[in-house]
Amino acid sequence: FGGAQDIMSLGQAHAVKPRENFIYTMSMYLLYESSSGYGLFEAHGLDEIGQNTEAVRSSVSDLSRFGRVVQLTAFHPSESALDALNQINAVSEGYMSDELRSFLELNLPKVKEGKKPKFSLGVSEPKIGSCIFEATKIPCQSNEFVHELLRGVRQHFDRFIKDLKPGDLEKAQLGLAHSYSRAKVKFNVNRVDNMVIQAIFLLDTLDKDINSFAMRVREWYSWHFPELVKIVNDNYLYARVSKMIEDKSKLSEEHIPMLTEVLGDEDKAREVVEAGKASMGQDLSPLDLINVQTFAQRVMDLADYRKKLYDYLVAKMSDIAPNLAALIGDMVGARLISHAGSLTNLAKCPSSTLQILGAEKALFRALKTRGNTPKYGLIFHSSFMGRASAKNKGRIARYLANKCSIASRIDCFADSSTTAFGEKLREQVEERLEFYDKGVAPRKNVDVMKEVMENLEKKDEGEVKAVEGSEKKKKKEKRKAEEKDEEVEEEEEKSKKKKKKSKVVEEEVTTDNAHLIAGDYDKAAYDVIMMTVDARFINSL
Repeated sequence: FGGAQDIMSLGQAHAVKPRENFIYTMSMYLLYESSSGYGLFEAHGLDEIGQNTEAVRSSVSDLSRFGRVVQLTAFHPSESALDALNQINAVSEGYMSDELRSFLELNLPKVKEGKKPKFSLGVSEPKIGSCIFEATKIPCQSNEFVHELLRGVRQHFDRFIKDLKPGDLEKAQLGLAHSYSRAKVKFNVNRVDNMVIQAIFLLDTLDKDINSFAMRVREWYSWHFPELVKIVNDNYLYARVSKMIEDKSKLSEEHIPMLTEVLGDEDKAREVVEAGKASMGQDLSPLDLINVQTFAQRVMDLADYRKKLYDYLVAKMSDIAPNLAALIGDMVGARLISHAGSLTNLAKCPSSTLQILGAEKALFRALKTRGNTPKYGLIFHSSFMGRASAKNKGRIARYLANKCSIASRIDCFADSSTTAFGEKLREQVEERLEFYDKGVAPRKNVDVMKEVMENLEKKDEGEVKAVEGSEKKKKKEKRKAEEKDEEVEEEEEKSKKKKKKSKVVEEEVTTDNAHLIAGDYDKAAYDVIMMTVDARFINSL
């Protein structure tokens, strides 16, 4: 079969030619993940000999030929834009969602236990194929032939789905692409180290700018007060003192307390005042002094901002790479991350590469000239390198690079953030220095790591017990509160019962009094009647 024949001609040849020339294969289904949902297609009339990618590539563009071989079996649309984003995230991570599993189990032939399935599922990514096979035992394949078939499905997908309007698929693709990219940029944990990279770059730039600006302040103000340069050596303090003094001719004993507060030394403050009185500098106009003071204030502001930026970098390093910062320091650790490009790239570097990070020029020059290769790069700025003797600097650099590689991998791939590993690795470097100086044997790395793990487990157990104890206390407090509420309710019920009894007694008493009163009224009326009867009887007589 030549490459010019298309899939349909291969299928027809399959039906006409003798059986001994062909190897019949199982039926194939194709899973296509689109922006609007999942599509399941069935490919007819395919065989192993006919799986020629060139033949497929030449016939994919013609829908009349391609549509006879590949047909739509089922389509599962996405419920919303959020659902489409969740599905595409699952596919990109090689995870099969519940919706995809139910869709495949509903529309594919059932796989019987103990029997080989008579079909296969073509997928675009091998990861999602292996996940589908592990969960459902559906055989999956991903090769060039499947990719060409899926390319044809992608090209003619809007023709297979009849309800799609022109332009709907492009809008869905554009919206999903924006949402997917936005989510990746926003929620990618590995890109948080970009803040450290930018901060260390800015720190280096600020150091250069502050030094150059401070030298400019010294040169500018020295025309007015040249003796101040020898008295105050620090650039930041020089800018503050020049801002405070302004005009040297106005210096007096009243300025000593303020200068003492800035310089921290009363003798230096008196020396500045005396030097101002006998200075050989030129007088400056008020306008020139204003410009000098303004520029000195800018240098002071830059120095203050530099301190704040350093504190920010320390805080970010404690969050992103706490073990690396505890081992080698915040500045050196940030420079390693910046030079590698990210914490993930640094974690992927072997210790031999990490050892010479920052010395690439020297390395390639040594390889070119066949000289000695460099022993250290950025890690030379670590305090351990300064404490090691000249003959042991290469050994300490190699050992320190090994520990930095371990710390960076723990920071990158660990679930929880802790400095326990970095502190123990730092202790190991200290022990190695003592071993080179005094010959004291250091501990093994396996034992140290076991000790750290045990300490962390004990700490977790203590936290769990503390949480359980606090929960028990809360439960006891709740029980006490409930018991108090019950007691209050019982007392209220008792008081209500007493009130009811008192009301009943009062009612009985009132009724008895009413009867007594009614009886007295009856007796009085009887007596009156009898008296009138007696009077009439007497009159009649």
